[in-house]
Amino acid sequence: MIYWLVIVSTSTAGTTMSDYMDRTLGLGYLKGSLILISCLIVVLAVWRYSEGTLSVNYIRTKKAEMFYWTAILFSNTLGTALGDFLADSSGLGFLGGAILIGSLLALVVLVYYFTKVDRVVLFWIAFVLTRPFGATFGDVLTKPIERGGLNLGTIGSSIVLGAILVIFIVYTAIKDRDVATKREAQQLEHA
Repeated sequence: MIYWLVIVSTSTAGTTMSDYMDRTLGLGYLKGSLILISCLIVVLAVWRYSEGTLSVNYIRTKKAEMFYWTAILFSNTLGTALGDFLADSSGLGFLGGAILIGSLLALVVLVYYFTKVDRVVLFWIAFVLTRPFGATFGDVLTKPIERGGLNLGTIGSSIVLGAILVIFIVYTAIKDRDVATKREAQQLEHA
């Protein structure tokens, strides 16, 4: 339960911090994004140097957990700033930003399956990219049509996103079941 409260808190704090940097301090989306990506890179570098790994599977100390949550906070803040930059300042708009980030995420998937690039590096790249993707795709669903959105509102967009989530969960469950069935069949053949 505490884990989920911290996730929601870092997400909310990230959005607030991004808006503060971009709007209140007047840095703008691009400068804010560059500052945040620099901060995230520093946190990840110090974490890697200090702990020897960035793998979320090996968070066993308070220090590693502090690095993890700091990286999450900067990732969430960066996601908001970068998503806003892509949607509002880059000329791509909500849909263009979502397509760009979605394409980068697809590229990460391809790199995962067809190369030997470090999986921890790919995890963090994908993790960071999901933040601006969520921001821009959410805007595509909720913003008015005249602003480049689909005007589904919060309820309509929640239904769409919930349906997508259920589809992925069902797909993963079926795939996992098929893998387990094949593994059991192979074990019986070799027995």
